[in-house]
Amino acid sequence: MSETADTLPPLRDVIAKHGLLADKSLGQHFLLDLNLTSRIARAAGDVKVGTTIEIGPGPGGLTRALLAEGATVIAIEKDPRCRGILAEITSVYPERLSVIEGDALTVDVTTLGTAPRRVVANLPYNIGTELLLRWLQNAAAFESFTLMFQTEVASRITAPADTGAYGRLSIMTQWLCETELLFHINPRAFTPPPQVQSTVVRLVPRTNPIPARRETLERVTAAAFGQRRKMLRQSLRAIAPDAEGLCRAAGIAPTARAETLSVEQFCTLANLIEKKS
Repeated sequence: MSETADTLPPLRDVIAKHGLLADKSLGQHFLLDLNLTSRIARAAGDVKVGTTIEIGPGPGGLTRALLAEGATVIAIEKDPRCRGILAEITSVYPERLSVIEGDALTVDVTTLGTAPRRVVANLPYNIGTELLLRWLQNAAAFESFTLMFQTEVASRITAPADTGAYGRLSIMTQWLCETELLFHINPRAFTPPPQVQSTVVRLVPRTNPIPARRETLERVTAAAFGQRRKMLRQSLRAIAPDAEGLCRAAGIAPTARAETLSVEQFCTLANLIEKKS
């Protein structure tokens, strides 16, 4: 940690001073272990250039770690109770930390700060997947995403084909990004401890993703995984009456099941459907 960061009091003292208790309705679980917050910040790579966007900083544990790594941080915090704590950090880093009080679901983060932009966050469990899917609609606007999810969600994001966790989220994410599962975090590291284990993942947007129309790809994956135990010739009938012909045109066995298809194969199906529409 830098000398500047050392002027800030311990996180537990700050929380006690402000009487801040985690709000379950906001999906809050505070990560106070400085070794872990520093590990997450380092996993984001070189944060000294451009803008680092943090979602839900709470008492600022990860915020401090990012600033200590030299990042310029824009933090979005919905909970007004955190205003005073974050203001204290801003007073120490006036040039490199700014806080937006608002709902991350309504903030267009692609316009914040200067490029290269990256998102580094311990995401609230209740909106983490929704936030990621929104950001991926303009994935090219970001250099990377270093995000903490509950392990079940992280596994779905990074799952390879032909595994139990592989599904719609895997495809929509891996279509646009290289994904990597980095490390797990024990529930005891949080205050209060969540009921599930957490996992940090890193996503790097692809320079040239496979061409496909997102809305059509979403329709294909929804149909295929909506009945994942069925063969594609049955599950795809909802969007393609001649599902068997569609599969054969894509070079896919009509008897295959959704979890065995690669991202590229799903894109091929989506493009064939698009041509016929």
